[in-house]
Amino acid sequence: MGNSQAKKREAEYSGNVEARNTSKVLSPRFQQQEEASFNIHLHGKKKLATKEKYALIPDNFTTLEQVTSALRHEGLESSNLILGIDFTKSNEWTGRSSFNNKSLHSIGGTPNPYEKAISIIGKTLAPFDDDNLIPCLGFGDATTHDSEVFSFHADDSSCHGFEEVLACYQKIVPNLSLSGPTSYAPVIEAAMDIVEKTHGQFHVLVIVADGQVTRYGNNEGGKLSPQEEKTIKAIADASSYPLSIVLVGVGDGPWEDMKKFDDKLPARDFDNFQFVNFTDIMSKKISPSAKEAAFALAALMEIPFQYKAALELGLLG
Repeated sequence: MGNSQAKKREAEYSGNVEARNTSKVLSPRFQQQEEASFNIHLHGKKKLATKEKYALIPDNFTTLEQVTSALRHEGLESSNLILGIDFTKSNEWTGRSSFNNKSLHSIGGTPNPYEKAISIIGKTLAPFDDDNLIPCLGFGDATTHDSEVFSFHADDSSCHGFEEVLACYQKIVPNLSLSGPTSYAPVIEAAMDIVEKTHGQFHVLVIVADGQVTRYGNNEGGKLSPQEEKTIKAIADASSYPLSIVLVGVGDGPWEDMKKFDDKLPARDFDNFQFVNFTDIMSKKISPSAKEAAFALAALMEIPFQYKAALELGLLG
């Protein structure tokens, strides 16, 4: 084949519409540049196709066994859990219907929704945690508001198992002042930092919270509040990490925005966000063990696909 035909083929492969019509022999360095450009072009197209493939992950499973089987099939024998707890002011009144008009963080007597959620998360999701070390982060109290998080341990160490998680939660709650406004951005950003420090190990961030992100009072014609904007950006940014986000909703809600976040968040490398209505599952007329299985199914539903997406996108360390 003549040089002009070879150059025409190279030009077409590199995405150039106009074929180069010269008979000069390409230098080795220029050939390397052309090949590199072609490889980048192919990699970009493949990554774009992968992003489109995992842009919206459907809820495909009906049993917990199917989910665990899918996780094993994709090679995810274990992962790392991160727990975030909402300490915003609205917890004082979003238990009117679901928790006998008490604060959702009320300690003593009947376990509160957060205690129940922590216990059930421990029973159902802890088996998927690799080292049983759970970083526990609080947000929304009078010291962190919507800009920071605090660790359950003063030295920022992780909790050893969910029994310690529950004990730490019960110890710190009486000393906290609930505040706000509500933003999930700080805890998501903190989770991204944790993933970076582990050199790209797969993590699942479980956020237990009582309601939607703070909005403008009159919604100002649909304009997003700063807290909504930052939360949306954080979720989108997190899709560049091997990180699944599961939001567990406790209390009365409302949950409309969380469902919207789950299904309609734009501009992500993959669908990395799952909302689980804990109150709804716990109110079902089924046995306690069936409730636990239903919760685990809802929480883990998308993780096999999210792990596969992270793998195919090259996000894992």
